[in-house]
Order: sequence, then structure tokens, then C-alpha cells
Amino acid sequence: MIAVAILVIPVALQIFSRFTTLIPHYIWTEELARFLLVWTVMIGAMIGVRESSHFEVDVWPVLSGRPEAAIRLVSRFGVLVIALVFVWSGVEFTRFAWYRTSELAELPLWMIHIAWPIAGFTWLIFLGEQMWDELNVLLGRSSLPPSDPASHIEGAIQ
Repeated sequence: MIAVAILVIPVALQIFSRFTTLIPHYIWTEELARFLLVWTVMIGAMIGVRESSHFEVDVWPVLSGRPEAAIRLVSRFGVLVIALVFVWSGVEFTRFAWYRTSELAELPLWMIHIAWPIAGFTWLIFLGEQMWDELNVLLGRSSLPPSDPASHIEGAIQ
């Protein structure tokens, strides 16, 4: 919420400067808004992986126990591959921008580029925790934590 609230400021400045003469037309606000949007998306993706709240397509019937843990483990492996790509490519992306600045606001570009490896690294941490829990279910050491209760209610209604 804080990132979105901050994002509103340069966007509001852009809008008011275009339609009124009260505020000078700031060019740097467009670039700052773009930087903040990238960070907002990456923070949202980090939270989405942490809470397992990304968009899902239900292909399998509602399962429980070990079969559900196995399916979750396979799907998390796919996200793990993407996380590794984000870390590896993000480090190269940040290295490329390390000594460069943006054209309008003259901000260091590494400040925006570093969002990719940070997102990938946090995904690795969150996925490791989730995959550990699911591996323990597969090995019979614990039970599967309940998934989103709303999804079971929707399934029962249909």
C-alpha cells in the first residue's frame, strides 16, 4: 500500500501539470512513476509467492494429503525455475546498469534493476519453506496445511 500511495504522487503531479498552469510540467515524474511501478509489481510478486496467492488454473480435482502435496511440489518447482532465472538474469541486468543513470531524473539505474534479483531471491526463500512443508507431507512427517477456505466453499457450491 505504501508503494502505491507513493506512486500516486508523481502521477498526480503529471496530471495536474498537464491540465493546469499552477504546477510546472515536471518531466522526471514520468520516470519516477515507472520506477515505482516496477518496484510495486515486484513487491506484489514477492507477497504473491509468499502467500501462494497467484493466479491458478485448477486442472486436478480437489485432493488432500500426499497427492495434493505432490501436485503443489511440482508446481512450485516450476516457480523455482523462474525464480532462478530472475536471480541469475537479474544480477546480470543490475551489473549492466551499475554505473548508468536514468535520462531524465538522473537516478542510478541499479536502483530499479536490482528489483529483479531481490524478487527472485525472496521467491527462493519462500519456495524453499513451502517445498520443505510439502516434502514433509510426502514423507508422512506432517499433514498438509489447509489451503484457501474460499476455494473449498466454491467447490462445494458447484
